[in-house]
Amino acid sequence: MVSGGASVRRAVFLDRDGVVNRSVVRDGRPYPPATLAEFEFLPGVSEAVADLRAAGFAVAVVTNQPDLATGKADPAEVEAMHDLLRRTLGVDGIWMCRHTDADGCACRKPRPGMILEAAAALGADPARSFMVGDRWRDVEAGHAAGCRTFFIDYGYRERAASVAPDAVVRDLAEAARIILGNQSTKRSIG
Repeated sequence: MVSGGASVRRAVFLDRDGVVNRSVVRDGRPYPPATLAEFEFLPGVSEAVADLRAAGFAVAVVTNQPDLATGKADPAEVEAMHDLLRRTLGVDGIWMCRHTDADGCACRKPRPGMILEAAAALGADPARSFMVGDRWRDVEAGHAAGCRTFFIDYGYRERAASVAPDAVVRDLAEAARIILGNQSTKRSIG
């Protein structure tokens, strides 16, 4: 997209748990950390975000946090995690859905509302942007928003995405290397 001769920004949207920080996995299913003490950045995340930002990408976190709606998470703990994330990574923003599937909101992944809201706020074109996630919801939301998608496959015991990701990667660092090595706007990656 071009407006007045200037290109619209490109962005990389990141799921939080399992992409930025370690998920708590129980019985093959991922869960968010419950406290700031459990919040642990994954290896290579800080460098990957710095490299993407240095290349001119907006970097935003888009995260479902339904435990806030169900009372399983303390809002102060979640905000403390997000404050640490902002300070440590310098992301351009954090968008969070506090709803459960039963709420039927437009922001809860796999719906694209949160990504589209973040893109609009950042002046980013989803069709020139990327979504990196570790769950089927992330892939489907990114696809619905028009982004190219990266799937970090941890082998969770849950259903697969109804659409294939553009690439399957080991971690955010690998996704960032591919994004930075393939700066074209083509749908195919690497």
